[in-house]
Amino acid sequence: MPDTGPVKPERHHSVCPHDCPSTCALAVERLDARTIGRVYGDPDNAYTAGVICAKVARYAERTHHPDRLKVPLRRSGPKGSGRFEAISWEQALDTVAEACLRAEQKHGSQAVWPYFYAGTMGLVQRDGINRLRHAKKYSGFFQTICVNLAWPGFIAGTGALRGSDPREMAESDLVVIWGTNAAATQVNVMHHATRARKERGAKIVVIDPYRNATAETADLHLMLRPGTDGALACGVMHVLFKEGFADRAYMARYTDVPDELERHLESRTPAWAAAITGLPVQEILDFARLYGRTKRSFLRLGYGFTRSRNGAVNMHAASCLAAVTGAWQHRGGGAFHNNGAIYHWNKTMIEGLDVVDPSIRLLDQSRVGAVLTGDRRDLGDGPPVTAMLIQNTNPMVVCPDQNVVRAGFSREDLFTCVHEQFLTETALMADIVLPATTFLEHDDLYQGGGHQYIQIGRKLIEPVGEARENHYVIRELARRVGASHPGFAMTAWELIDWTLKASGWPDAATLAAGKWHDCQPDFEHTHYLNGFKHPDGKFRFAPNWSRVGKQAAGMPRLPDHWEVIETATDEHPFRLVTAPARNYLNSSFTETPTSIAREARPTVMIHPEDAGALGIVEGGLARLGNRRGSVLLHARLFDGVQRGVIVSESVWPNRAFIEGKGINTLTGADSPSPNGGAAFHDIAVWVRGENAPAARAAAEQIPA
Repeated sequence: MPDTGPVKPERHHSVCPHDCPSTCALAVERLDARTIGRVYGDPDNAYTAGVICAKVARYAERTHHPDRLKVPLRRSGPKGSGRFEAISWEQALDTVAEACLRAEQKHGSQAVWPYFYAGTMGLVQRDGINRLRHAKKYSGFFQTICVNLAWPGFIAGTGALRGSDPREMAESDLVVIWGTNAAATQVNVMHHATRARKERGAKIVVIDPYRNATAETADLHLMLRPGTDGALACGVMHVLFKEGFADRAYMARYTDVPDELERHLESRTPAWAAAITGLPVQEILDFARLYGRTKRSFLRLGYGFTRSRNGAVNMHAASCLAAVTGAWQHRGGGAFHNNGAIYHWNKTMIEGLDVVDPSIRLLDQSRVGAVLTGDRRDLGDGPPVTAMLIQNTNPMVVCPDQNVVRAGFSREDLFTCVHEQFLTETALMADIVLPATTFLEHDDLYQGGGHQYIQIGRKLIEPVGEARENHYVIRELARRVGASHPGFAMTAWELIDWTLKASGWPDAATLAAGKWHDCQPDFEHTHYLNGFKHPDGKFRFAPNWSRVGKQAAGMPRLPDHWEVIETATDEHPFRLVTAPARNYLNSSFTETPTSIAREARPTVMIHPEDAGALGIVEGGLARLGNRRGSVLLHARLFDGVQRGVIVSESVWPNRAFIEGKGINTLTGADSPSPNGGAAFHDIAVWVRGENAPAARAAAEQIPA
């Protein structure tokens, strides 16, 4: 037979499952039944538009990584030692079930705490753990680590978690990217914003505490101090009212107290805002005038600027700008943060919502350290947590107050099972480790927080080794611990189909054939031209914070700078931001060779003048500390921050740091208003140069 050359790889539709609002539509090369090649963005999807981040394009590195977990493991040495022995799936699942039953028998069902988060954003594989929780009355799970400061702030004004069609950024004359490094974390935002620049001459404004990759593309970068966004918003609105940019007719029809807001803002001048934000008065004026005279102005509001103790107030204040100018009236105008409210899911079968017992306590995921060390403020009158099943998250790295987290997971009386793709630092603390599939090795259903599509990702290749999907683990444990619910008898595909039909969407076969379904409501709905989602249809300049959270006491009535952050002091003169890095995603991709090579090592960015005053040189060692602990890492001199502000990018594994202590050693686990959340970018620290021989010797042992 003639040689026809290499076989062209098949391309199959899939969906990026990672913790990112983009939820990109993918085209995946399948080389054979067990192997993928390159991953591409699907050009036919109007939001993904063929553009994906480089780390997902290289997903074969992760899928076929030699360190993927392939068989169940049982701990054979001390917790954290990395000493495990291989066992069968039957042995592993029996051991986990027996531990849960022992905990329940000794302390009651709430001694078991299923713990999960956003390692996959698939609705079946991520959220199915709740079906086991509810059927067995295990301790509840209060999800606080990401959205609890951002979503209440947006909903406080609009009444709903939805906004202008995010594809309208390409039709805008001014795109304001506020508090998100989109070039690193949401490349599709940059795609649509730069389209507007190329096709319409639109301006791009970036508001962020440091000159990141997104800020470098901006026409104007407002490099404010962390946690001062509310002050900036107020200073801008002062100018909008004073200089005639406020749309009074729009406000009279669509907002609650515009006259009271105007009086309130009289003292919030650009000079007042400059003193708080550290920005020049002229920059605030320039931005306010640019925003005020541009009708098609699109606020793309991110998560980063809300990760402060005043984050919800800052989000609300920023969202008020579009109501003051009436930008909501125009295509390419308005505001967008997340589209969660447009999907109207019925997740009864996935999560077992029909068997929820409201008397079961909720434990805060961000306070896992406090929970596991027996803090009564968290446990209440209930029992200690003595058994955990962990899926899709790595709390030993990503959670706040890491010294307390480590102490909690080190308890000898705590049984932990971790179902994971790699031997993470949380898995190292486990008694049983189960190998997990990636998104290419199972079926799942996805929604886009940053856009308007629902999609199905089908299983494309066989699992690596003996890896099993989350749904399999939950079903098998349910059988062993005596949990009863119809969802346990269904396959992942059957759960997808049931959920779609019960939610009023096309069935699974139809959705899979079409690749996605566009859920975007019409222009009048998404721009709130039929009224905002409050009983009177008006945007709230003066929100009722108690309606979006139980901890609303003391929150300001109107937009303002709320001074509840960890401010710089003589003892802790620096403000630290722990921003995401381009080549990692939380603690995912930290194992892939290309990502590691591009990120090199953990560093702290510090202004050259601050570094000089502290005797810190480029590449030298800097120790950061506060009452929670200290971290040693290398310094990078960087003039893209204000003096007194420092930045450490990414959530590197703790083991990548010189002393084995990661950046979240320094973050606080307190519960901010109005509804909890992790204030990852709200940290006051001291900094000193570290030139001791022991520190230098330790640093030399860390590979670059």
